[in-house]
Amino acid sequence: MDPAVVLVFILSCLVLLSLWRQRSERGKLPPGPTPLPLIGNFLQIDVKDISRSLTNLSKVYGPVFTLYLGMKPTVVLHGYEAVKEALIDHGEEFAGRGSFPMAERLNKGFGIIFSNGSRWKETRRFTLMTLRNLGMGKRSIEDCVQEEAQSLVEELRKTKGSPCDPTFILGCAPCNVICSIIFQNRFDYKDHHFLTLMEKVNENSRILSSPWFQVK
Repeated sequence: MDPAVVLVFILSCLVLLSLWRQRSERGKLPPGPTPLPLIGNFLQIDVKDISRSLTNLSKVYGPVFTLYLGMKPTVVLHGYEAVKEALIDHGEEFAGRGSFPMAERLNKGFGIIFSNGSRWKETRRFTLMTLRNLGMGKRSIEDCVQEEAQSLVEELRKTKGSPCDPTFILGCAPCNVICSIIFQNRFDYKDHHFLTLMEKVNENSRILSSPWFQVK
């Protein structure tokens, strides 16, 4: 059989499969722009200004709408009221987390970061109990946060009001609070061991955000 005919047949099957999946799912999801086969709504999103694209779509479809990123539907909550209603008023229903297929294969659903469902709730309950034993929610934790806030302010003052990217400094502050709770010690923002820890955390974040890590 001609390879071109086989390719056209395969593409046609993929398009039909995409249309069937989208049609069967859309009736159960919030309204949203009509997706194209295979690529979904990518053409309706400005990758250079995603927030503006989502704002414009919310004006048409409301604060809760559905976008297709490729063949995968994604429900978007836009605006404070929609996010508050979901995460605060209905926090229990939205307490789950996203799926990381690669991590699930490696960890078999265990662990604090990648577990989900009832297992994650049990792990979370145990973790919170342990953190409370270490002082979370007590005056000592508030002191750690206040101390780190003061250090953060001093670090920002060193910029003398010149333009800078505060991403790294703002990421160091919560990490230092956690270190204060667990290790009973905070680190200087230029400490070698602390910089190594931050580098590993950022590297893991980049890996988790990479497309290959999301593949099922």
